[in-house]
Amino acid sequence: MKVTKTSLDGVLILEPPVFGDERGWFTESFNHQKFADAVGREVVFVQDNHSCSARGVLRGIHFQTGEAAQGKLVRVTAGEIYDIAVDLRKSSPTFGQWTGVVLSAGNKKQLWVPAGFGHAFLVTSEAAEVQYKVDAYWSPDHERSLRWDDAEVGVIWPEAGEFQLSGKDAEAPTLDDLKQAGDLFD
Repeated sequence: MKVTKTSLDGVLILEPPVFGDERGWFTESFNHQKFADAVGREVVFVQDNHSCSARGVLRGIHFQTGEAAQGKLVRVTAGEIYDIAVDLRKSSPTFGQWTGVVLSAGNKKQLWVPAGFGHAFLVTSEAAEVQYKVDAYWSPDHERSLRWDDAEVGVIWPEAGEFQLSGKDAEAPTLDDLKQAGDLFD
């Protein structure tokens, strides 16, 4: 498996090998030991999530706080997305910075977003199916969002037509609001 470090410590792009011939292709989309070797520790995933979204749907920037903080291993099984992670660790030298990568059914890349980061994606194809493993259960009491267009973070989103957001995502607080509320990671 090819592992590429991003500009944010701990966020990794993973590319499992793909074997193909005239019949099609095969890839090992997840291997516990290879993943642990890549991230440098054991990770136990407790839930798999699967979403389908239309072009222009922007989901995020989501994260969970406290003991419910989640790491996510994200991949696309149909279509294409622009996937981002934002460093929300106040003590990090890259606090408030972001990184992004195109994930698609064609390139079979995966993004590891450890706890301490916000996560979002924008669908850039007609539709996309996104699957992600998480290492903590969803907890409504710990769920938080960061505004998708926060000026301090400055995510540069690709063109995908008119963005479609949930009401919660459209009204999410800014990074400054989250700092004041104490809703970030140490």
